[in-house]
Amino acid sequence: MTEKEKMLAGKLYDPADEELLRLRQNAHRLSAEYNASFETEEEKRAAILKQLLPNAAKGVYLQGPVQFDYGCFTEIGENTYANFNFTVLDCAPVKIGKNVFIGPNVSVLTPVHPFRWQERNMYRRSDGVMTDSEYAKPITIGDNCWIAGNVTICGGVTIGPGSVIGAGSVVTRDISENSLAAGVPCRRIRGITEADSVKERP
Repeated sequence: MTEKEKMLAGKLYDPADEELLRLRQNAHRLSAEYNASFETEEEKRAAILKQLLPNAAKGVYLQGPVQFDYGCFTEIGENTYANFNFTVLDCAPVKIGKNVFIGPNVSVLTPVHPFRWQERNMYRRSDGVMTDSEYAKPITIGDNCWIAGNVTICGGVTIGPGSVIGAGSVVTRDISENSLAAGVPCRRIRGITEADSVKERP
């Protein structure tokens, strides 16, 4: 297996691998170019986004600034919006559904480092290159979710369709569909029902 194949399969991999390094450098450059563009430069932004996120549907809008580790391992559904400072470390596949609202300062983090420092610390490969051992777990955010501001979503988590994640939450476990969930760690508070409708709100 290549290091990229190991990474995407959730196995221990070498992040200093040349192929992975090239992919990261490209995504970091494209993220910077996107961040340097203005909202009024719609065609320019669309062209950058097409390169950065080849698996994004039409109608995806990222306010910027953004930061993607790879971009090519992130899938985003149509009509999804992300506010300022959207960070995605997509060392494992990230799937974000359609019509998802993402607040400012949201981080989607698939990488996992060993708990034991003896296995986590940097080391020098036989060719002299410094590297470390890490692995990653995929993240899925279902359709029609609202991820409020300052939320961190950790590797291995699935958030069910229609759910709302409260501001400042750290999501470390799966959240079932149509749930209101919040906290550190994030927990399901209750279901979302027709009683939550704002149609009659004054």
